[in-house]
Amino acid sequence: MKQIICAALVLASFELAPAWAQTPPAPGSTSIVAVVNGEVITNQDVDARARLIAVSTGITPTPQVLARLSPQITQQLIDQTLQLQEINHRNVTVAESDIVAAIAHIEQGNNLAPGALRAHLAAIGIPFDTLIAQLRTELGWQAVLHQVLGAGLQPTPGDMNAEKAALKAEIGSTQYHISEIFIPVTDPADDASAQSFANTVIGQLRTGAPFPVIAAQFSQAPTALQGGDLGFVELSQLDSAVSAIVAVMPAGAISNPIRVPGGYDIVQLQATHQVGTETQTMLTIAQAFAPFPAPITNGTVGPDQAAIINKLIQTSQSAHSCADMTAENAALGNVRPSNPGPINLATVSPPAFQQILGSLAPGQLSRPLVEQDGVSIVMLCSRQTQAAGLPSDDQIANMIIEHRVALESQQLLDVLRHRSIITRD
Repeated sequence: MKQIICAALVLASFELAPAWAQTPPAPGSTSIVAVVNGEVITNQDVDARARLIAVSTGITPTPQVLARLSPQITQQLIDQTLQLQEINHRNVTVAESDIVAAIAHIEQGNNLAPGALRAHLAAIGIPFDTLIAQLRTELGWQAVLHQVLGAGLQPTPGDMNAEKAALKAEIGSTQYHISEIFIPVTDPADDASAQSFANTVIGQLRTGAPFPVIAAQFSQAPTALQGGDLGFVELSQLDSAVSAIVAVMPAGAISNPIRVPGGYDIVQLQATHQVGTETQTMLTIAQAFAPFPAPITNGTVGPDQAAIINKLIQTSQSAHSCADMTAENAALGNVRPSNPGPINLATVSPPAFQQILGSLAPGQLSRPLVEQDGVSIVMLCSRQTQAAGLPSDDQIANMIIEHRVALESQQLLDVLRHRSIITRD
């Protein structure tokens, strides 16, 4: 686990918001923290979710850290309860196969063997049902949003042209990769203590405390649970006081407290880049895909699937060129195309697959890539570095769709909050 600053000392020294001074219930006790349209959220629900988030961000889940995360986690659980109620109201069901696929995706992205995620969570005291509930809600909510948007989800030719024009206009502009920690000031009388607290946090950051860990513990911005990461933004998207500082910061620098509406911001400049000047690595591959007679269930590879994997390994050893891999894929029925076309390495997911492709030399075979419905082995045919152009039409369409889904998600949640009865204890 990564080192973190002493949360107990910081929490004992400042009282910027009542939630920071909460005393957690006695271990093993159950108390109600919120009721959403008659559905109860308990401190144990909050604790389990907080542990899941703490571990995923590298934080040691001490009682003090969990108490600090609790207010944000409680709001997250309230929102997800509203989402689940709307999912049920619209009779949206999430297939178990989608849950299994999502878990497999997480395992692949974290270099875990199939089925290892359950054991990993159990070892650190996190019920596997906590993850299942979160995945079920996230997948169901996406289905609700697609249902609400309907035909309006898909971009028109006019939408595509407008997005392309906007992307072209950005070429040559500078973007800034920013991380933030927001310290709120709800009462003017607390301004001095808020600024002092911000300085204490900055002192810890400048002595080596990881920014994402500190942001997850102490930031009150919506980005806190993502380690404070804002991604690449333009100066015009930031508060004017923040943009003035960011414009002159060197990469890696951490700002002093910046007074903004509602409190103080601490920002770190991760990197800058000029839009349209980047290079990209383009790959061509040949793959052989062997389907399983039955999908993997519960993350466990059975004897039938293992036999398919071993057979593909054996037959692939005789492949010495991409043409050989294409022939092998044809012998397996061309269930998937052998050559999927040019691949931008930066867009490959999950990260584990990206890492595998990035490490291959031309003519080299990958290890078996096991999925729920089959296994594939890939040979790298060529690798080229070229200037990055505009995203492909598919990527631009996905950008538009993701923006529309995110906007509809916020709007629908606002509606659900306003028409619901929500009480907090």
